Amino acid sequence: MAPAIASPKNNEGADEPDRAMPPEDRDLSLRWSGRVSLTPRILAVNIFALAMLAGGFFYLDSYRARIVDNRTMQAAREAGLIAQAAAMTPPRDRTALMLRMAEAANLRIRIYDHAGRVTFDTRALGLRNFVLRDPDKDPWNQSAARFLDAIIDTVAGADRAPQFRERAPDKGLDWPDLQAAFQKGTPVASVWRAPDRTPVITAAAPFGPEGAVFTTVNARTITQFVRVERFRLGVVLAVTLGLSIFLSLFLARTIVRPLRRLARAAVRVRLGRAREVVVPRLPERRDEIGHLARSLSDMSQALRARIDATEAFAADLAHELKNPLASLRSAVDSLTSVRDPNLQAQLLAVVREDVHRLDRLISDISEASRVEAQLSRAKFEPIDLTAMLDGLVAQRAQRGLGRDVRLRFDPPPGPLPHVMGEGMRLERVFENLIDNAISFSPDGGLVALSLGIDDGMIEARVEDEGPGVPEDAREAIFRRFHSVRPDGEAFGQHSGLGLAIARTIVEGHQGSIGVESREDRMRGARFVVRLPLVQR
Repeated sequence: MAPAIASPKNNEGADEPDRAMPPEDRDLSLRWSGRVSLTPRILAVNIFALAMLAGGFFYLDSYRARIVDNRTMQAAREAGLIAQAAAMTPPRDRTALMLRMAEAANLRIRIYDHAGRVTFDTRALGLRNFVLRDPDKDPWNQSAARFLDAIIDTVAGADRAPQFRERAPDKGLDWPDLQAAFQKGTPVASVWRAPDRTPVITAAAPFGPEGAVFTTVNARTITQFVRVERFRLGVVLAVTLGLSIFLSLFLARTIVRPLRRLARAAVRVRLGRAREVVVPRLPERRDEIGHLARSLSDMSQALRARIDATEAFAADLAHELKNPLASLRSAVDSLTSVRDPNLQAQLLAVVREDVHRLDRLISDISEASRVEAQLSRAKFEPIDLTAMLDGLVAQRAQRGLGRDVRLRFDPPPGPLPHVMGEGMRLERVFENLIDNAISFSPDGGLVALSLGIDDGMIEARVEDEGPGVPEDAREAIFRRFHSVRPDGEAFGQHSGLGLAIARTIVEGHQGSIGVESREDRMRGARFVVRLPLVQR
């Protein structure tokens, strides 16, 4: 029996706690709204991956350091070449040469004597190609860029170059490069930091007895190049971050929302409200969540069917017990007022019969309730149905059939494959079918058993010559407590559980049982049991 369809409110579920929700739904939403939810976890994982991409900013810092190192070595070589060119140029042409080289290389060139005094300076000659910017006069975007430079340098732990400060004309020996050039006799270069955080590179090269050449350059192109690349990387990172957050939220929505709906439905089923809730099947989902939703829906429907069957069984049980109990009570009450010995004997006979009926009914009910659980724990083994049916027919014939009913087993012409099962349970199936066929057979009738193979299944047939089973009742006879007895049989001889127990056992062996009409006769029923063969 399918549960009633729930309202859309119960079916959908909201992301946020709603005062109109049942208490268990609000509790579930509140517990999911915090750190338990999958949404922040999905976001955290994706953003962590982006944090690895953000490491490119720090790679740019190391790349800038390599560029600065290369530019420093280049400055030392330039200073050496300028010193050599100046030494080879006559003094009268030296000024013009220095100006041309300073303008071409964007350098400020000075010549210091060994005492550290300036003897030549391109700035004094009017060439002002080395001018440091005042950061206070820069636009806001430059200030933001310098602030970002400072943050990255701090986080990356980059070495900070010393602040560049100009020396007095007669204090040339305060330049470390100049001192080193005089001492080593080779070109030397150093890196400084301008007020606007751009690198300033100084270099000195010995210039024979006249002193040394000293060059200064503000390498703004290095900072501009790094900032441009950083801006491009930042744009890529921002776009990627936005897409990642959007896709993460979309992924979380596609995962978390259906899981919440399923969990709310499961909570309501657990609280016994399965009739008011429909577990969403999510037919549009073809992934694991859709499979989970359909599995939970099928499980809830099976649970509802099991609950309905249990309730129906309890109701039928109460009804079946009520009849013999009412008869027993009436007989017991009558015994106190009846004095006739013959009537007392009749009433005692009724009491004994009702007690036997109750005992038989309780025994059948006990077996019907246990058989399914016992089958789940049973150890199956290969069973030879030919030998089993042959033995059952022989035993039943020895006990006697009555009414001249005949019982015959037609074994197959050759050996049949075995089936996997529990022998005692399968014997109970065929005993019930044989007893049922004998009770419905007319006087002198024939009950025939046969075996065969059909479509990979072994098929056992039990045929009788009784009135048969109407087509509209062929399913009902397998229900518990459904009992249609032959004419003339005393009431209460059967509990109506025999065929229900037989079906439970057969289905527990992955088989099927059904009833059909006999094609060779106008009357009679044929019960067919199909069981899977042993796979070799």
